[in-house]
Amino acid sequence: MTAINRRAFLAAGAATTVVAGLHPYSARAQAQQAHLRIMETTDLHVNVFPYDYYADRETPTVGLARTASLIDAIRSEATNSLLFDNGDFLQGNPLGDYIAFERGMKEGNVHPIVAAMNTLRYDAGTLGNHEFNYGLDFLQKVIGPANFPIVSANLVKGERAADPTADERFVPPFVVLDRRISTGDGSSHPIRIGVIGFLPPQIVVWDAQNLNGRATTRGIVDAARAMVPRVRAEGADIVVALCHSGIAAGDPNDSNLENAALQLATVDGIDVVLSGHQHLRFPGDDFQEIDGVDIGKGTLHGKPAVMAGFWGSDMGLVDLLLERADDRWRIVSATSELRPIYERVDRQPRALVQSQLDVLEAARVEHEATLAYVRRPVGETTAPLYSYFALIADDPSVQIVNQAQLRYMRTILAETPYATLPLLSAAAPFKSGGRSGPDYYTDIPAGPIAIRNVADLYLYPNTVQAVKITGAQVKDWLEMSAGIFQRIEPGRTGQSLIEETFPSYNFDVIDGVSYQIDVTRPARFDRDGKLIDPDASRIVDLRFDGKPIDLTQDFVVVTNNYRAGGGGKFPGIASDKIVFVAPDANRDVLIRYIIEEKRIDPAADGNWRLAKTAGTEVTFRTGPGSAAHLGDLTSLELIEAGRSEDGYAIYRLQL
Repeated sequence: MTAINRRAFLAAGAATTVVAGLHPYSARAQAQQAHLRIMETTDLHVNVFPYDYYADRETPTVGLARTASLIDAIRSEATNSLLFDNGDFLQGNPLGDYIAFERGMKEGNVHPIVAAMNTLRYDAGTLGNHEFNYGLDFLQKVIGPANFPIVSANLVKGERAADPTADERFVPPFVVLDRRISTGDGSSHPIRIGVIGFLPPQIVVWDAQNLNGRATTRGIVDAARAMVPRVRAEGADIVVALCHSGIAAGDPNDSNLENAALQLATVDGIDVVLSGHQHLRFPGDDFQEIDGVDIGKGTLHGKPAVMAGFWGSDMGLVDLLLERADDRWRIVSATSELRPIYERVDRQPRALVQSQLDVLEAARVEHEATLAYVRRPVGETTAPLYSYFALIADDPSVQIVNQAQLRYMRTILAETPYATLPLLSAAAPFKSGGRSGPDYYTDIPAGPIAIRNVADLYLYPNTVQAVKITGAQVKDWLEMSAGIFQRIEPGRTGQSLIEETFPSYNFDVIDGVSYQIDVTRPARFDRDGKLIDPDASRIVDLRFDGKPIDLTQDFVVVTNNYRAGGGGKFPGIASDKIVFVAPDANRDVLIRYIIEEKRIDPAADGNWRLAKTAGTEVTFRTGPGSAAHLGDLTSLELIEAGRSEDGYAIYRLQL
């Protein structure tokens, strides 16, 4: 970027009246200058309608149909614009599951998310990690009808080649878009825009059952260093990286970085970074105090970047002032911002836009079919199932998943050499607020239970797997989970208990053992599973069959493919520990369990709790719906302490 030209531009603009509604770059661009607006959606997760299928009601906080209604106005503010999607569009709610498991993708079918996106004139897109949850064959049928190119530079078909530029791929690594761009004097000129895509290399672990022998990955920065020069060699004036990866500190030479958008910005030849995957917002306060990140300007190592939330919550914008010289374009100045689809008023979400009808119509038939699908009853529950307190006490929503997994795996292992080994089950609360807001909790009343309720209990289409590990590794598994808690100082009050950036899907509860968690002790592992304090032990009084666990004894633990394959970086848990790979999804196992039982009793057995610490009080945030269930928690001393500004109920908890 050229500061002299930027100052000259601003000085020229100072004497110019900005045309109402136009971005200053469009209003003040001179001859040989042009404004290019780049729009991003990311992590849509099949949210076309503004509808919560789990709660079976409309919601103002999600939906491409709402995001779409921003597009025309946003385009009208700029003389030139492009629209990109940054991945994770295919899986994430019951609409996606209905298409994958019920309707299928037959000849002539267009997936509803692709049909919706086709109405909006996307210029290009990339793949995220969740695109592979239903298998490669399904994915290829889905993206075939897309009327925009889909690119991914670090997804490799088969085995990696010695030279990254020679890798065989499922989709092109990049595309160079030939467009014409209007300048400040109204003339039109050609411009070539390179678009290159990246996804987390961990997909080969997370979806090993779908990718083994068929696909592998390269590191994001490794692939960029190899491929971006090729994009430039094809004449790209500007290169936009569609990076389905988050923003975090890390070594750019680490080929296994999951969140590598910041490191990608250091690669020569990349001009703009569109990020995602973390379900956060940039620019903004989600990424404070990270070297190289400017949360005010919206830059990563000085390059404009954006992360547009999730589920259609925001439209991400990067505005570029371009200048033309010698028939080539360069960036003079840039800004980044987000446009949300809702706001919170008195802690309640309120829509800022209405849905765009043609987007709704593109998916309406499948939406209606999904409603019938999720309302289908499969059994009943004798007690409510809720996740409001899943992070502070043994919880019925996790308990029922573990019960189903244990029954399933006992039958599976009965005729195997592992039948005599003690069997445990690990499951986590998926819906527990956090970045998804105070309404993001499971809350199923006693009575009939439908498929939508089961999908609410188990959000992801994981498949069942089992690992064989030692008692010591069981303990370390729990120590890693206990990283969700802040270290609490004994004898003090007002301390926040939960580390809000720790994902609840990595807070595994293991049934079949009993234990306490002492939050006054330091964590044993960091978030990457690295041992940081060999003497630390938050897990106390760990028992199996009523006796202190034998750390050398072998156990079989039933879990899901994500965890068994190393997802979450739990120490000692990796693919070499897997002893059984089931053909069934965890959710299907849960549905089958409810159908067979007809009437389930999800009462938690209290196999774990927080260790007591005299004179110590902490604060805990959860959904406001928790108030209806306070009477169920006789083992906890909870005192209501009001509401947070973002709508959470706050409790004081006596340890």
